[in-house]
Parts: sequence; C-alpha cells; structure tokens
Amino acid sequence: MSATVGGVQAPHRTAALIEELSAQGRAALIGYLPVGYPSVEGTVEVAKALVESGVDIIELGLPYTDPVMDGPVIQRAVEHSLEAGTRVRDVFTAVQAVAALGVPVLVMTYWNPVLRYGVESFARDLAAAGGAGLITADLIPDEAGEWIAAADAHGLDKVFLVAPSSTPERLRLTAAASRGFVYAASTMGVTGVRSEVGSKAEELVAATRAAGGEHVCVGLGVSTGAQAAQVGRYADGVIVGSAFVRPLLGDEPWEERLEKVREVARDLARGVRSARSSDETSGKVTS
Repeated sequence: MSATVGGVQAPHRTAALIEELSAQGRAALIGYLPVGYPSVEGTVEVAKALVESGVDIIELGLPYTDPVMDGPVIQRAVEHSLEAGTRVRDVFTAVQAVAALGVPVLVMTYWNPVLRYGVESFARDLAAAGGAGLITADLIPDEAGEWIAAADAHGLDKVFLVAPSSTPERLRLTAAASRGFVYAASTMGVTGVRSEVGSKAEELVAATRAAGGEHVCVGLGVSTGAQAAQVGRYADGVIVGSAFVRPLLGDEPWEERLEKVREVARDLARGVRSARSSDETSGKVTS
C-alpha cells in the first residue's frame, strides 16, 4: 500500500499499519512533537529517537499562535518554535525527513494556518513530502468540505476529533468523515501529563466504534507505560505528546534530554505491547 508521491516513497498509510499491529495483538503507539523545538533539525532527531524506541506513528504539530488544546508543556515548546521563526514550509521539511524513516507521519494543526496557506496547496505539499494525512484539532466535518475534497484528491488521511461531550449524531458524522483513525480526546480540556486517563475514554471509544469508527485512537493525558497499557487494551492507538516534550524542556545537555525521551518512549512501548497479552493471560477478552 505504499506509493511514490512527489518523488518520495510514502510510508504505509495509517490505517494499514494500525490493522497490521492489531493483527499482532496490540495497539499503535503514536508520538506527537511540535515542529521547531529546539529546531526543525532537532525535531527530526527526536522523531528518529522515538521511532527507534518503539513509536509506530509520528504526529508533527504545526506551531500556531493561538492554541486551544495545547497545555503548558507543549505551549512552551511552540512559543520557542515561533520565536525561532518556524514556518509552515518547515513542517513539510520535517515531514519529508521523518517519513524517510518508514513510519506514517501526520501533521496536527489548527485550521487557520491551512486556510491561510491554501487548502489545496497544503494538501498537495503535504502529499509531496510523503505525509500520511492531517489531524485537524478545531475543524468539524460539517465545515470541512474543502479539506475533505483536497485530502481525497491527494490520498491523505482525514483525522477528526471526538470528545466525551460528543453527541451520538456528532460521533456518527465524525466517524463517517474520518480516514486513518478517529482521535478520541480522553477528557475535556487541554493536553498535558495527568495522573490518570479520563474515566470516560473507554466508553467514548466504544461509542465511536458503534457509530461507525473503524479505528479509534485515544489521546490527552497518557504519560506512563501503565497508562499506555490501560488504553491499549481497548483503543486502536495510544497518542502521547506532553510526556515526550517535557524532557526536552530541561537544562541538561541535549544528548541527556534525548536519552530521557528514549526512556519515556521505551516505557510507553512496553506498556502498549503488554496491554492485550496481559488481558489474555487473565482470561479477559478485548474488542
């Protein structure tokens, strides 16, 4: 299912990898990084460390001045990125470099930067860089006609969000419009490290599947291997952001910070990989 797009060998699309991992008996581990922290090259270096440490899919965040979902950890990194002059084209540069590692790469963004860049142009350039698709944090399917058409024309994933407050009708519309996976926000609020994952996350995944969602991945609040194992028992993917970014914000030498990120990734990867096997051992049956 891989294809050459714009001279770049694109990785397998997201859904295909999720299905492959599910056949192996586990969920996908998805890692988020804001592009431009500490630099564009640094972002690529961190992404490589994540992939080498067990992360299956990479989300690259497009820095934006007015985030509504980003918690304080990611906001600090994004502010640095913007002050350093990171631009939309830098995101495509990072996508191309990370896609060359052989993993699906999605861009997570608020809608305004895509609109300003030009929807068709954004889809064209993302596909040309080898990107798998786009996660649109503040765009609902009802208002996404132009993006859906451009994504379909360029073979890109369309990942929309649902939350515990989503109505059955909203779940149905979102599931029908999404390709790749549906992003289930585990709790109402912003991103960040939490002591526990939102209690309604499992219920939201089940409701989204019942509404037609083929693949449902959970984000917001996952930061430890134990939490990854918890979510990996019922979700198709476990999305982690702040837990990867936080070690990068320290004052230690860069290599030490990078090693801390690797340690976090290895812990999360162990959690995801053990989740369903532990259920089988205890006699539980997962969906």
